[in-house]
Amino acid sequence: MAQDRTRKIVVTGALGAVSILLGLTHWGFIPWFAGISLTIMHVPVIIGAILEGPVVGVGIGLIFGLFSLLQAAIAPTGPGDVVFTNPLISILPRLFIGPVAWLIWKSLKRIPVLGLTISGLLGSLTNTVLVLGMMGILGIYSWPILAGVVVSNGLLEAAVSAVITVIVVGITLQLQIRRKKGADL
Repeated sequence: MAQDRTRKIVVTGALGAVSILLGLTHWGFIPWFAGISLTIMHVPVIIGAILEGPVVGVGIGLIFGLFSLLQAAIAPTGPGDVVFTNPLISILPRLFIGPVAWLIWKSLKRIPVLGLTISGLLGSLTNTVLVLGMMGILGIYSWPILAGVVVSNGLLEAAVSAVITVIVVGITLQLQIRRKKGADL
């Protein structure tokens, strides 16, 4: 029991550190058209939740959210970063990424590749929809603009998150995609 708790704390810290590293180095932002970037900083939250459960997902999400808030306050990279100084935008939505990904994985783990794919997709979309939704609720941006961001960025981010989730978790859990020799993920 103590070893299990220790492992969860270590995984939370390690994947939280990965989120911070992705942010500090900007490796967590894949350049896209018109100066927009696709973020993959939420992927460690999804992976941690799938591997260790929803509490670990909330912990990593909290680290991710706190980093977003601090980065926006201390070293913003653009004028849009100022909105992330509000914890309702930078922290609160990130607490739900892990539990959503874990619930999907838990219900679909009998079909591992599909379960990981949908967990990655919906975990990412949870981040996108809740962050942008909070911006809409607070009246920071109009709903049509936010809907455009979901379509132009959110769907592609979700697809990238799904691919990374399948690869990383598949390797970690040593899942077999097919029964043929050499077809392990």
